[in-house]
Amino acid sequence: MKTLTLSPGTAALLAAFLLTGCAGLSIDRTTQTSGTFVSSGLAFTIASIDLPKPAIDIARENASDSNLANLEVESAWVFPNLGPLDWLLEIIGVRYARIEGTWGFPGE
Repeated sequence: MKTLTLSPGTAALLAAFLLTGCAGLSIDRTTQTSGTFVSSGLAFTIASIDLPKPAIDIARENASDSNLANLEVESAWVFPNLGPLDWLLEIIGVRYARIEGTWGFPGE
């Protein structure tokens, strides 16, 4: 019986493809009609193509799909962020995005 062996580069590429599109959403209620949320997304980039889409878009769409009323994003964070050298991540890279905010109508 033949066993399948992968080179380290192929294994890393396969792992990156398997990790693409990961998303998470955490919702905390502070009153009956309001609370906070944290949404995250993970994307793989190769040759300036984000798979399945940019990480920040995954995080935003994930929060939007929760159908919570009056969603307001207060902060957004993308890692890694290399500033002027960010183009290096467009060749090949993995990006993680996280957005935080509030939802609902606070009671009095």
